[in-house]
Amino acid sequence: MKTHIPSSQIVTLLMFRLLPIQILLALIGSVNGVVSSLFASNAVGSEAMTVAGFFGPVSMFLGALSTMLVGGSQILCGKYMGRNLVEKMQNVFSLDLAISALVGCLFTVFLLLTSVFDLNAFVVRDPAVRPAYNQYGLGQAVGILPTVLSAQLAAFLSLENQTRRTTVASIICIAVNILLNYLFVIVLRMGVFGLALATSLSMWCFFLVEALYYLSGKSTLRFTFRRMQWRDSAEMMKIGLPGAIGNGYQTLRGLIVNSLLTTHVGSVGVSAFATSGSLLGFFWSIPIGMLAVSRMMFSVSIGEEDRQTLIDTMRTVLHRYLPLMCAVVAMIVAAAVPLTRLYYRDPSDPVYEMTMWGLRILPLCMPFSVICMHFICFGQVSGKQALVHILAALDGVICVAGFTALLIPGMGMNSVYVANVLNGVVTTLVIIFYSLIMNKKFPRSIEDLMVIPDRFGVTEKDRISLSLHSMEEVIRISKTIQEFCLEKGIDKRRAFLAGLSMEEMAGNVVSHGFEEDTKKHSVDVRVVYKDNGLILRITDDCRAFDPETRRKIVDSDDPFSNIGIRMVYDTAASVHYQSVLGLNVLTITF
Repeated sequence: MKTHIPSSQIVTLLMFRLLPIQILLALIGSVNGVVSSLFASNAVGSEAMTVAGFFGPVSMFLGALSTMLVGGSQILCGKYMGRNLVEKMQNVFSLDLAISALVGCLFTVFLLLTSVFDLNAFVVRDPAVRPAYNQYGLGQAVGILPTVLSAQLAAFLSLENQTRRTTVASIICIAVNILLNYLFVIVLRMGVFGLALATSLSMWCFFLVEALYYLSGKSTLRFTFRRMQWRDSAEMMKIGLPGAIGNGYQTLRGLIVNSLLTTHVGSVGVSAFATSGSLLGFFWSIPIGMLAVSRMMFSVSIGEEDRQTLIDTMRTVLHRYLPLMCAVVAMIVAAAVPLTRLYYRDPSDPVYEMTMWGLRILPLCMPFSVICMHFICFGQVSGKQALVHILAALDGVICVAGFTALLIPGMGMNSVYVANVLNGVVTTLVIIFYSLIMNKKFPRSIEDLMVIPDRFGVTEKDRISLSLHSMEEVIRISKTIQEFCLEKGIDKRRAFLAGLSMEEMAGNVVSHGFEEDTKKHSVDVRVVYKDNGLILRITDDCRAFDPETRRKIVDSDDPFSNIGIRMVYDTAASVHYQSVLGLNVLTITF
């Protein structure tokens, strides 16, 4: 049996196992954006892309509010998971949905008022474009509430191991968007209003499919006003605020860049930038999905004070996610011409060349963004507020707007693309410089780069990681754990019970979970010694199984039924089960 599996390998496998569904969640919005932009450019005209470009900062502002709520609630839930505080998780869930609904309603009213009464001069300076923009805003207003709420539910559905429902919701949403775009734009010729309305109604479908699970009564997390503790809302918003500020900066950046493009290039520049951005939005779902996985890994690791997993998560980001993103970028750059032709067919049209160069230059910023996004996220989780605010300001507005203003007189349209790449270089250097200042030495490892305090977590010698694939390995695990406990000075009785408990619980997973389907499974086991206490953790990707439910089932004809599980509950200081991101996590403390 291979006992001491490198922890980085276990974390990498886990993160790549979780990545596809998180990319899918991020993909839904971008696919709808690509669908809408294709109908816009081919059926309505470049004016539609201009309108979409001007609406970008407004959409980004709404995204800032949604990001604050998603990020704050997800990070806070992750910390509560690490501390086994289930009631507090329920409270965060209810608070998040209540505040999200309020935000969605207020933003809907704002969008309706500004569109109906033509109050959008602060967004669109060109009076010829503003009537179409107002029509687009009316259509978008219909979908504000489901867009905000569905983003929250998607995050919590992952915690509930309901990835299949999210997949179904995504497919339905995309199909409805395509169908309604064809109906509204091609058949009924509703123009930009039809484009926006199709997206809005498809988001209602997405939201309703998600919400049905919580209305069915089968969910672990349930919305309730009765036990809602509003004091947690301050902590949730405080945690999520840096991410929201980052999106807020990007809103300001969008307004500045659109103004610069309108002045120096014309509305055609806004169209080209919107087109390249819309198509790249499809590929941006990859780093956004990566970030969603890492955010949960960071949060749970902070809650459990798991130093090694914290480092291994960032190692996976830099050694695995980053090369993957570079490969994607190379593919986009190589396909710039055919991708441009999806939108514009005439090479002599100025918007054609501008879009093509956007797809050749703009993707180069994406690997840098992977680094910046993850260090901002890690800073949020670990309380490094100075780093978070510096990176958010630089990445959000200062670098892109500043470099664009500096370069646009000489470079024209390409200045905004180059500015995004230079922004990535600057933020990466800032991360290195921050580590240099805090550690008073040049970072030579990922741990140095992350600036993790020495007092945080346990060292490698105080933990072991095991991976099990068969019953034979489970049988031998008891001895391994007992030896580890005795080396740490734990008394023989606790050492014996710890080994026996792990054998019993891991054995249940292998004997039952492995046989329920034809997929290959493994059981990841972690044993941590801290403060003269022992923490045993079993993680698997089999069907959800709560041992607490099985413990309560006692067959009157067989008093020994489930005796092993009952023994564990009777001898351990605590036993806690949770299903998170499609994984079963069982924590036993002695």
